[in-house]
Amino acid sequence: MPHSQTSAPRDSRAGVRLARGASPWLLPTVATAALSLARSRRSGVAKAVAVPATALAAGMLWFFRDPEREITQGRVISPADGVVQSIMPWKDGRTRVAIFMSPLNVHVNRAPLSGTVTSVEHIPGGFVPAFNKESENNERVVWHFDTELGDIEMVQIAGAVARRIVPYVPQGTKVEQGDRIGLIRFGSRVDIYLPEGVEVAVEVGQKTVAGVTRIDRD
Repeated sequence: MPHSQTSAPRDSRAGVRLARGASPWLLPTVATAALSLARSRRSGVAKAVAVPATALAAGMLWFFRDPEREITQGRVISPADGVVQSIMPWKDGRTRVAIFMSPLNVHVNRAPLSGTVTSVEHIPGGFVPAFNKESENNERVVWHFDTELGDIEMVQIAGAVARRIVPYVPQGTKVEQGDRIGLIRFGSRVDIYLPEGVEVAVEVGQKTVAGVTRIDRD
């Protein structure tokens, strides 16, 4: 992948914007809704299409929202909105924290620490539901960050509906904690591996907010 030394943009204003990578899904939906609404007065078919098309477009706008966040200070912050699905000690001493993202969550993921992206690897796989144990073999993107805590691994996992992961930054990019780094479309999962000796601050079933919820404990 190409190397870049530019940093991802920081949040600079309050509000909500649409996620990068939403266009292939959002534009056709909004266009269909707008066209059917425009023709609904003259066409019964267009009128019948207008209601569900408008509802779908509104749903897409909600799904692809990308709110600005006040980034929390801490060593490791959550890369994803969702619910902690599992906390598992790994054979090499690390601890994996798996966060399940439902279709109702914001699906833009953020850098858990400041550092340099040392690799972004796409791994083909299946598309079983992200809450299923077999989802570990799903389509995924594996990230590695060189940080003050050493190498940090993060994995974006596609779900049954989310068949597209959109990385925002390439290998070599320097990111600040909380920078937007990618998007997973629809229900999915994000795993983060905490280094040996780093204590987990969250619990299974706890809700997380990307860029806001702290994952580790002092």
